[in-house]
Amino acid sequence: MDEVSLSEPGSPAGCQTILGEIPDEEQILPRKDYESLDYDRCISEPYVEVLEGMDNKKAKKYEAVHWMMVFAIGVTVGLLGLFVDFFVRLFNKLKFTVVGDSIEKCSDKGCLSLSLLELLAFNMTFVFIASVLVLIEPVAAGSGIPEIKSYLNGVKIPGIVRLRTFLCKAAGVLFSVAGGLFVGKEGPMIHSGAIVGAGLPQFQSITFRKIKFDFPYFRSDRDKRDFVSAGAAAGVAAAFGAPIGGTLFSLEEGSSFWNQALTWKVLFCSMSATFTLNFFRSGINFSKWGSFQLPGLLNFGEFKCPDGDKNCHLWTAVDLAFFVLMGVVGGLLGALFNCMNKNLAKYRIRHIHPKAKFIRVLESLLVTMVTTIVIFAASMLGECRDLSTPTAHNTTLAGSEDINSTIRQFFCSNKTYNDMATLFFNPQEAAIHQLFHQDGTFSPVTLSVFFFLYFLLACWTYGVSVPSGLFVPSLLCGAAFGRLVANVLKVKLGMDIYSGTFALIGAAAFLGGVVRMTISLTVILIESTNEITYGLPIMITLMVAKWTGDFFNKGIYDIHIQLRGVPLLEWETEVEMDRLTASDIMETNLTYVYPHTRVQSLVSILRTTVYHAFPVVTENRQNERDFMKGNILISNNIHFKKSSVVSRAGEQRRRCQSMKSYPSSELRNVCDEQSAAVEPSEEGEDLLQQMLERRHAPYPNLYPDQSPSEEWTMEERFRPLTFHGLILRSQLVNLLIRGVCYAENQSSTNQPRLSYAEMTEDYPRYPDIHDLDLTLLSPRMIVDVTPYMNPCPYTVSPNARISQVFNLFRTMGLRHLPVVNAVGEIVGIITRHNLTHEFLMAKLRQHYITI
Repeated sequence: MDEVSLSEPGSPAGCQTILGEIPDEEQILPRKDYESLDYDRCISEPYVEVLEGMDNKKAKKYEAVHWMMVFAIGVTVGLLGLFVDFFVRLFNKLKFTVVGDSIEKCSDKGCLSLSLLELLAFNMTFVFIASVLVLIEPVAAGSGIPEIKSYLNGVKIPGIVRLRTFLCKAAGVLFSVAGGLFVGKEGPMIHSGAIVGAGLPQFQSITFRKIKFDFPYFRSDRDKRDFVSAGAAAGVAAAFGAPIGGTLFSLEEGSSFWNQALTWKVLFCSMSATFTLNFFRSGINFSKWGSFQLPGLLNFGEFKCPDGDKNCHLWTAVDLAFFVLMGVVGGLLGALFNCMNKNLAKYRIRHIHPKAKFIRVLESLLVTMVTTIVIFAASMLGECRDLSTPTAHNTTLAGSEDINSTIRQFFCSNKTYNDMATLFFNPQEAAIHQLFHQDGTFSPVTLSVFFFLYFLLACWTYGVSVPSGLFVPSLLCGAAFGRLVANVLKVKLGMDIYSGTFALIGAAAFLGGVVRMTISLTVILIESTNEITYGLPIMITLMVAKWTGDFFNKGIYDIHIQLRGVPLLEWETEVEMDRLTASDIMETNLTYVYPHTRVQSLVSILRTTVYHAFPVVTENRQNERDFMKGNILISNNIHFKKSSVVSRAGEQRRRCQSMKSYPSSELRNVCDEQSAAVEPSEEGEDLLQQMLERRHAPYPNLYPDQSPSEEWTMEERFRPLTFHGLILRSQLVNLLIRGVCYAENQSSTNQPRLSYAEMTEDYPRYPDIHDLDLTLLSPRMIVDVTPYMNPCPYTVSPNARISQVFNLFRTMGLRHLPVVNAVGEIVGIITRHNLTHEFLMAKLRQHYITI
């Protein structure tokens, strides 16, 4: 009963069996073969037993273990950032030193082609290694943010948090960044942090099966998703030195369910990652262990006016008008970037991904070759600019270097530098620092050419089969745009402005126009600049850029989520959707099980359906009483139903008067029948009989141990069913494999009992029904599923409006939402697929046609 079950053969969604396959029409529908996470706890009897045995001491122990795991995740992510940063710097230093020396020597000798070949050899070797790692684990490609955003939204993407993905991602991003591609390491850091959060508390690995410890904690989707939230936030914190921004990123971009305790733990995890990375980087770079001077992998440096210049201001109120205009332009450029990249991604999905895997490697090498040639050729065309003297506000970079240590003097005389080579022939972080803090001017032609080339190549690069982030390329591209605006205002119009501020606002405008984040990105940029006075201009710029871009398309991450067909749920539905009710969108063709069901029936259901949950029901049939004698299976089911009805009898009677005013004539009739009940001591028996007999039409004599069949008539499919709970496929398979059943001539009390630890032992890879050895079980044995089902899942009325259904489903992180009418009958079930925007729009069009 899950939207994640495979589509029926021949259906439109069923044709999309390959990851990312796109139908011919423009509209890309969410696929049905993604599994959902279940944030709701199953309050079964084994779980209740755990709660009853949980005293204050055990509860504190569990909470302490939880905090230890959060701290361990933060420290691990911080060490990972240190590892990535160290080797990226090592590879870049080796490459730029060798090639730079070659260019200096060959400038006079005329052997620049040899220098180009050296640069090509370095870059293509590094990118080849990164691309091969992605072939080993294809999910490691890209930034990973769309996948993690989907996971935190409640969608399980295969392989996204596996150890093999982590190893390929962490190693691959080293070589893709060192290979000269216009990619960043910040996005992969977020993905890697999420994998650490998912795997570390489990103490086991699917990739390396020998890694398995007896650790009984955190065996549920709820706990795992909380740790993934913490890991993703720690990745942001380590990448930008922004623990608060990381926490807000995890809240804004991902998790649909949030609480105060989770906020505190995620912030603690982010702080642990930031200070772990800061401690080791500061010690290694400055040889002063214990000093905290380098909080993140990307540090924007200190924005500060020169000492003694009283006329200098970082920004003024007049500048806000220009910031707003820059936000508009940034939104337009971001929308153009997203549109071009979307078309490129569609082309790759249609023409490159279906071909042999080595074609993807060839594409990566082609992009690398073109990028390298462009970098080399553009560096030769730069203008020679006067070299500025280092001042107090720009002397420190992300190490012990000063701002002038990263300039390039290619083909220029002493005391001048090549402005184009300084931007292109440097690590991207150094180029960003040059645009933010270099007092020397960059010519408008250089900035324009750099922006144009960088824009096109970054757009082409994002999506190739290497681990790649988008934050740093977007920041660098936007910084060039902002510095160009500053040059025009300062040189052409003679305005007294601080160029670094405009470069920063340009970076924020373009990045905001591409990714469309607001709250978290504002805080991330403020923490990266370490200048709180930039809060207002950054926030205004990001808001304007987002509003402008949203007129044309979605953010880049949402576009790639849509291209994959992931059934992502937005924050809220549109107002017009409230024209629909739960009964309009629910799935009515149910496959269900009974409280007491034969083994052969369960095996048949599990092997012939792909649903992930089944309602536990009993039937309301007039002739059901005929089976109460002589059949132990039927008697057990009727007895279960009878006890359940008796427990509700008093409440049903008390609600009778209010139900009479309900517009449904059926409910009024039920109340009239209930008012005819006689003695209070017999109210349960009378109510049971009334519920069995209140339907005027008899139903076919289908035995409860008979499997649901495709040959059922409409009358058989839509018989009234009293709802008692929900049981998952994984639970049923677990019961069958462990032999939890009883014989016909026995009572259900003789059935073996499983503990909560035994029920969750195989998480997250539960056994498959096809792994069951049928020779070990008698098909006539009976399984009592009632102790293991969830007897109190969230339910909605058929008349509930879509906004109510959507908010309940999303905020509580549900996987299945049964639709139950006022008399306790299940009439349908709602899953994630039923709440996607595309599905709701289709139903709304049907609604208008019907009207």
